[in-house]
Amino acid sequence: MKIPLFKTYSDEEDVNAVAEVIKRGTYWAIGPEVEEFEKAIARYIGRKYALVFNSGTSALHALLLAYDIKGKEVIVPSFTFISTANTVVLAGGIPVFAESESETFGLDADDVERKINKKTRVILPIHYGGFPAKDIEKLRKIADKHKLLLIEDNAESLGASINGKKTGTFGDSAILSFCQNKIISTGEGGAIITDSADIYEKAKLLRSHGRVELEKDYFSSAEDNDYIQVGYNYRMCSMCAALGLSQLKKIDKLISLRREHAKYLNTNLSDIKEIITPKEIKGNFCVYQMYTIILKDSKLRNDLQEFLLDKGVMSKVYFNPAHLKTFYKNNFGCKEGDFKITEELSGKVLTLPLYPHISRKDLDFIISKIKEFFTVGD
Repeated sequence: MKIPLFKTYSDEEDVNAVAEVIKRGTYWAIGPEVEEFEKAIARYIGRKYALVFNSGTSALHALLLAYDIKGKEVIVPSFTFISTANTVVLAGGIPVFAESESETFGLDADDVERKINKKTRVILPIHYGGFPAKDIEKLRKIADKHKLLLIEDNAESLGASINGKKTGTFGDSAILSFCQNKIISTGEGGAIITDSADIYEKAKLLRSHGRVELEKDYFSSAEDNDYIQVGYNYRMCSMCAALGLSQLKKIDKLISLRREHAKYLNTNLSDIKEIITPKEIKGNFCVYQMYTIILKDSKLRNDLQEFLLDKGVMSKVYFNPAHLKTFYKNNFGCKEGDFKITEELSGKVLTLPLYPHISRKDLDFIISKIKEFFTVGD
């Protein structure tokens, strides 16, 4: 592949941060970097607490367990990565799919309100690809009106905001992801962000076997810890936290580069009538974790994707509908046609390569091949 979908940005500061932990020869787990990273995330987002995990999925699972959703319904988008729905099932809840709007690909507030009933406990929207969900403020009002929880899946949009208010601060709590293709990365990793001390403490127990922590950490104390519930080993290691700290220090630079590249793609692709390029709503600050275009139908999208692959340019469909995955068809009775807007949207989107250090040469190559495709098509 000449041009991959993404490359993870790193520099010598990242390498040195990880190397220092390794060379230390101790505290590869539960090192001081973990708490430092948590405090830095909380400051950056503007929340009281952050708790890091070994993945965004682990963070969301623990958060839903902390809110005790067992037997309750959670309204989720079908236009999302599968873990948004899977974690609901793993936490004992019942996922109820709703449509997404076609402007920012977030949960559609009107459809969400139609799905609310006495069993509903949570509304769980995503912020897609670095774009604040258009209806997030409406969803907050709906949640308040019906006395429901609003939990944001902010895995893809760290740093995005609406009129200066960061995504991840509209809900009661939120999660982040630091997977390799995200705004900052620890390889794998995630976090819960919240203002609730109660949820923070519950999630902390779930993250580490249900263990009551002593004044000294587990490996530095000769005393025996108590375990007051069952939990998981969802902890982030010290090397990953050190890497996250280093990455977070340059997040403004990484976002600026993403925005610069997206603007260049928009300028050069917007004159192709068969393509709808990403557009920012006034007052919204988008971080372009992904660069997703919309084609007129699935055949054109599929033909373009095949053409680009043949030319060495990777692309991917983010996302195919979660409700049409085998598990949800077999266990929840989902079927094609249940969510026509989502299914139509999924058939027309295509995510193109974009990452902080992509070269202008590679961007020009992508643009030229897309224009070649439509020229040949004519």
